[in-house]
Amino acid sequence: MANLFLAIAIVTEVIATTAMKAAEGFTKPIPAAIVVVGYGISFYFMSLCLKTMDVGIVYAIWCGTGIVLITIIAAVIYRQVPDAWAAVGMAMIIAGVCVIYLLSKSTVH
Repeated sequence: MANLFLAIAIVTEVIATTAMKAAEGFTKPIPAAIVVVGYGISFYFMSLCLKTMDVGIVYAIWCGTGIVLITIIAAVIYRQVPDAWAAVGMAMIIAGVCVIYLLSKSTVH
């Protein structure tokens, strides 16, 4: 269940962060509400993960995956395409998340 909770936490964080751009400094009520609700749901499900997973591992996977997904969404929706060095950095983040998730014995107790 921890992996499902972590996936929900990541997806809702990505939705909330995407809505933050659309909220334009919290001047748009609907996107602003999506931000608040999205982060609330994300933090709730992250807290459920922490019952069985180490906080550092959860946070590394949550952040790393979120960074990459937000970058992809920003490129598609907002035309904010990263340069080559940013792409290299994203590849390193993906590699790091894969190493943690697939090889670390710290992921689930």
